[in-house]
This record gives sequence, C-alpha cells and structure tokens, in this order.
Amino acid sequence: MADSEVLVDTNEMDNLVGGLKSSGFNHMLVNMALSIDELRTKANDLSENGLNTQQIADELSISQTTVKWLIDEGMVEKPPDDIRIGWRTIGARATRIEAIGLILADITDEEGGDIDTIVGISINGIAFAQSLAGHIDADFAIFRSVDGEGSGHLSNKYGNVAGRNVAIIDDVLSTGSTMSKTIESLRSQGANVSLCMVLVNKTERNEIDGVPLRGIIRAVKV
Repeated sequence: MADSEVLVDTNEMDNLVGGLKSSGFNHMLVNMALSIDELRTKANDLSENGLNTQQIADELSISQTTVKWLIDEGMVEKPPDDIRIGWRTIGARATRIEAIGLILADITDEEGGDIDTIVGISINGIAFAQSLAGHIDADFAIFRSVDGEGSGHLSNKYGNVAGRNVAIIDDVLSTGSTMSKTIESLRSQGANVSLCMVLVNKTERNEIDGVPLRGIIRAVKV
C-alpha cells in the first residue's frame, strides 16, 4: 500500500493545535486499529451489533466501500483505495469540539459568511455543526444519512432549510456520495446550499455538485 500524504492548511492548524494543547491534547491516549485484521474484526463486531454499512463507516471513519470489503472477506480480491481517519482525541472533549467550531466559523466567514442554517450530517457531523451554529448565531439542523439507495431525511425536531442559506458539516469526505445525497435532498426542500465543510477531505475535490467544499485537512495518497 502506498504511503499517504496529509496536506494541511498551516494557519488553520496552528489555531487548532493551540486550542487542543490548552485542553490537554498531549495526555490523551487514542486507540485506533493498526491492521487490516483489527479493522475487519471491529467492522464485523459492529455489524453483529446491528449497525448497517453507513453506521459502521461513520464509526470507523472509512468509506462504505471499505466496510463492505472488510465484512465480505474473500469476495472482493482488490482492497479499496482508502485512508482511515481517527479524531477521537478531538471528540472526547467538548472544548476540543469548540476549537473545531471556531475554525469552521473562520472558514465560513472567509467564504462569505452569509449562512442562516448549519446542517450536521448524522452522526459525526452533528457536534461540530452545533458548535459552529453557536459561534455564528445560526439555526441548527440534523440530516440523517442512510445506508443504500435512500436519500436520507432532515429531522423535523430542529431547524428547517426552506429558503435558507445552508452550510453542511460532516467529519470526513471519502467518495462524496453522502454529501451529494445531502445536497440533493436539502435542495429539494428549498435550501440554497452555499458551503460544505469537513474535518478531513480524502479527495482532491474543492467543490461538490456546484457547492464549494472546504476541509480543515486534506489527506490524499501519493
């Protein structure tokens, strides 16, 4: 497998690291699977516990294609081209999530800042979206992504998107399929999707379905 390269926006990363160090970043032990066999075991355990492909992909921060390859051992010869991303050190403490929210708020301002509603894609985009919404005083909404061919669902317990300028937040962009489905669904409900943001962009894309795409970190293979 080829080595992976992480391309970082240094200005944004300096702000992030400063916030994380003040919260005790150096003292957190992070447990990540280190081998394919360990990932396969984790994926199968989650499947046996009732999680679907989308939910397992969210939990392990890998693509759904990789999840299917891990679970269907022997059925697909060639492993998918993927990079596993771990951000438990951030997610374990609210102050670190707030640090990410501040970075996202700065990116939002850089992109024009005219956002009425922040939509977090379940499950991993929710905490960051809520933090961002608080920082820029925007409404907050949750989009439930689904496994398979479904389009997903905007929860009716939170903000609506009709006639609103919307930014979508998720943790990782792998193939872009989840983000594309979310954009399509929100547009069908009358939203003007103005910006998509992720913690890690695993592609070289800077837009998706005509919407600017920003990642705090870009991780691509070389």
